[in-house]
Amino acid sequence: MYDFEYHRAGTVDDTLKLRKSLDEVYFLAGGMSLLPMMKLRFAKTDHIVDLRDLDELRAISVEHETVSIGAMTRHADVADSVEVRAAIPALAALAGGIGDPMVRARGTMGGSIANADPAACYPAACIALGATINTTGGDIEADDFFQGVFETALGEGELVTGAQFPVPDSAAYTKFRHPASRFALAGVFVARFGEFVRVGVTGAGQSGAYRWVEAEKALTEEFSVKAFDGLKADASEMNSDIHGDREYRAHLVEVMTRRAVLEIQAGMVEPD
Repeated sequence: MYDFEYHRAGTVDDTLKLRKSLDEVYFLAGGMSLLPMMKLRFAKTDHIVDLRDLDELRAISVEHETVSIGAMTRHADVADSVEVRAAIPALAALAGGIGDPMVRARGTMGGSIANADPAACYPAACIALGATINTTGGDIEADDFFQGVFETALGEGELVTGAQFPVPDSAAYTKFRHPASRFALAGVFVARFGEFVRVGVTGAGQSGAYRWVEAEKALTEEFSVKAFDGLKADASEMNSDIHGDREYRAHLVEVMTRRAVLEIQAGMVEPD
C-alpha cells in the first residue's frame, strides 16, 4: 500500500469543504472495495477522507411508495430492515446476499453505487427499479448514473448521499455468484410495475450494469418464462475473463432472468 494522509469530518458540508482543500482524494465509505485495491497497489491517492461519521447519511424510510436509503447505510442494515423487507423484499434479499457477514457489516450502499463495480449487486437493483441517486451535485436517474465499468455521472468531488427506490408490484433478484468473492458472475433484478417490466443486469456486461431492453419488452407482453422462447442475450456485449467467457455469461443472464421471473410468479422472494 502506498503512503497517504487520513482525514475525517463530521458532516457532509465539512467533508466537502475538506475535499476542496485537498488534491488526489478518495472517499472511504465501507472500504470493502477501495482498501483491497490499495493493498494490492492497484489504487493510489495522497489523501483518504473517511465518511464513517456522517450519521446524517445513515437512514431508511418508506414514504409515498418510495424506499429511501442513506448512502452510509450498511448492507446488513438494508437486509435486516423491516421497512425494506415489507416494501421491496427483493432489495433486502439482494443486500443479504452481498459478500460475507463481515462485508455486509462494513460495506455501504452508497459506496457500492459510487464505485460502480461491474459485478456489484446494487447497480442492477437501481436500474431495474428506476431508482434516483441522490448526490451533493443533484439527483440523477439510475439510467444516467451508471456509465461504464467503475464510471458514473458523479462530478469531481461529489458524494452519493442516498438513493430512492420506487416500490414495484413485485420483484426478484437472482445471481450466479463467484464461490470465493460472492460477486455476481451474472446477476439479474426483475421489477414489475403494473404490466411494465424493467430488467437490470450486473456482472456480465462489458460496460458494467445495464438494462436488458429486449427482455423487458418480451416480459411486458407476456410475463412468463415462455416469453424467452427464441430470445437470447447478446454474447458479443458480455465480459470474458478467467471466470467465464462471453457465451457462458450470456447463458447465465438468460438463466438468472428466467429464475427471477419464476420467483416472482411463485409469489415469494427468499433471501440469497
